[in-house]
Amino acid sequence: MKLVSAIIKPFKLDDVREAIAAIGIEGMTVTEVKGFGRQKGHTELYRGAEYQVDFLPKVKLEIAIKAEDLDMLIEAITTAAHTGKIGDGKIFVVDLEHAIRIRTGELDTEAL
Repeated sequence: MKLVSAIIKPFKLDDVREAIAAIGIEGMTVTEVKGFGRQKGHTELYRGAEYQVDFLPKVKLEIAIKAEDLDMLIEAITTAAHTGKIGDGKIFVVDLEHAIRIRTGELDTEAL
């Protein structure tokens, strides 16, 4: 099993959700986060005063999947979240040792 964490632009969330549903993957956790990478924020003008925005709004998706579905999921996220501009995001993949469905007690892949 794998745990996929993807950081994407907030306005791409619906596109990514639809792409994931289209490949048959059910369930994800979505968190609103702030951060920066190479783009290092930007300067904005508000009421005539400039100020630095260091942390940009992003959305973090966490999806637990079977290992054999990994390539398909990465392709779906990458395609749906792509704008070609700086700040499109990143995908991180880690091994998932155990998953337990609390309601039924199902373990590992059955719990997904």
